[in-house]
Amino acid sequence: MARVWPKMFVEPANLTFGRCYAALTVSAEELLRMNERICGERSAAEPQDRVTELIEQQTAISKLLRAIANSPHDLQPIFDAILDSATRLCRADSGALRLSEEGGLRLVAVRGDPLLVSQVRSSLPVLAERGSFPDRLAASRLSTHIPDFTAVEGDHRDDFCIRVANAGIRTGMFVPLLKDNEIVGIISLARKQVQPFTDKQISLFRDFAAQATIALESICRERQYREMQSELAHANRVATMSQLPASIAHEIKQPIATARTNAAAALRFLDESPPDVAEVREALTCIVDDADRASDVVDRIGSLVKKAPPRKEVVDLNAAILEATALTRSEAVKTGVTVGTQLAGELPRIRCDRVQLQQVMLNLIVNAIQSMSGVEDGNREIHISSVRIEPEGVCVAVRDTGHGLRPESLPRLFEPFYTTKPDGMGIGLSICRSIIEAHGGRLWATGCEPRGALFQFTIPATGADGS
Repeated sequence: MARVWPKMFVEPANLTFGRCYAALTVSAEELLRMNERICGERSAAEPQDRVTELIEQQTAISKLLRAIANSPHDLQPIFDAILDSATRLCRADSGALRLSEEGGLRLVAVRGDPLLVSQVRSSLPVLAERGSFPDRLAASRLSTHIPDFTAVEGDHRDDFCIRVANAGIRTGMFVPLLKDNEIVGIISLARKQVQPFTDKQISLFRDFAAQATIALESICRERQYREMQSELAHANRVATMSQLPASIAHEIKQPIATARTNAAAALRFLDESPPDVAEVREALTCIVDDADRASDVVDRIGSLVKKAPPRKEVVDLNAAILEATALTRSEAVKTGVTVGTQLAGELPRIRCDRVQLQQVMLNLIVNAIQSMSGVEDGNREIHISSVRIEPEGVCVAVRDTGHGLRPESLPRLFEPFYTTKPDGMGIGLSICRSIIEAHGGRLWATGCEPRGALFQFTIPATGADGS
C-alpha cells in the first residue's frame, strides 16, 4: 500500500497505456481469447459459485465485443458497456467515467441504479475542475478505494467529496486512465451502502479500466484517421474540379445565356402594340426557370468544393450520375471524347453521401478522358451504365476506349500514391475505393479487349426501414 487515509487505501494502478496493452492486451482479439479461455475453464467439478462467476465474465466480455464491433467510431456505447459490465461483475450500484480536458475532468457516462444515477447527475458537477477531489485522485496515478465516504477527513473532504456522500454514495473505487503516463480520465464504481470492494473486485475493475483506456485510444486514432481521410478527399475533389474549368463555365453560362435570350424576347413582346402579355409572361417564367437552373449548378459545384462532414441520405443514383457527367461535358468535347449513358430505370433506393458519390464518378470520368488523350486511331468513347444487381443493390460501370491497363499495374491500381500518370499524385482511386467501401460496396477495375479499361463499383440498396 502507498498512502493511508482514514478508512481508505490506495494501490498502484500500473495502467500506463503501453504496459496495459502488453500485459492485458484487451483488444478485440484478446477478448475473444479470454472468452475461449473462460469457456475452457468451466467444468462440472468446479464449485457452483465459480461456474457462475465464469459465466458472468464470459457474458461481460461478449457484451464488450458486441459494443466494439457495433460502434467502431462511437465512444458512448463502448463505455456504457464497460460501465455496465464493471458494475455488474463488481456488484456495484453505479459506475461513472470522466475524461480529461483543459479545464478538468468532464463526466461523459454514468450507468447503474436509475435513482442513484439521477442523484449523481443532479448533485455532482459535470466538470470536475483542476484541484477537485477526482482531479487529485487522477493526478496521483493510483487506484483508490474509499470504504466509507462519510469517514473521509481533513483536506481530502472537500466540497466534491461532500456532494458524493450527499448523493447517497458510501463506498467508492477510482482508477485513473493513463496513456504513456498521461491522464486520459478516471473511471469509478460506487455503492449505496458501506460495503468495501474485495481484492478480486478491485483487480477486475482495474482490468476494465485498462479496457476503457485502450478502447479510447483506439477510437481516437480511428477518428483522427477519418478526419485525415476527409481532408484528403476534399483536396482530391478540389484538384479534380480544377481540371474542369471549361465544363464548369459552360454549365453556368448555359442557363444564363438562355435567360438573356428569354429576356430579349420579353422586351420584343412588350414593344408590340398592343403588348403580347401572354408571351411576356411565358418568357418571364422561362427566365425564372433558367435562374433556378443556374443556382442549382452553382450549388452543386459549391457542394463539391466546400468542406463539409459526410451526410448520408436517400439519393437518386441516376440523377447524381448525370449531374457529374454534365460537369465533364465540355472537357470531353474539347478532347474529342463522346460520352454515352445507359442508366437502368427503377433502380432500388440508395442511401449514400451524394457529394462523395459524385466525387467517385468525377474521378472515374476524368481518368477515362485523360486515358484517351493519346489515342490517335479509333473512336474516343466513354460508356457509363447503371444496373440493378442481386442481392438488392446497384452496379455502376465506366468504360473507356483508351490504351487500357497494364497487367502489372492492376494489383496496385488502388494503392495510395501509386500512379501511371507522369503528373499524377496517386490518391484519386485510393480515395474512391475508400468512399465506396465506406458505403458497403466494392470498386474494382478490369482490362477490356481489344483496348480500354472498365471500372465498376457496387452500392447496396436501402432497406425498407431506411438502413
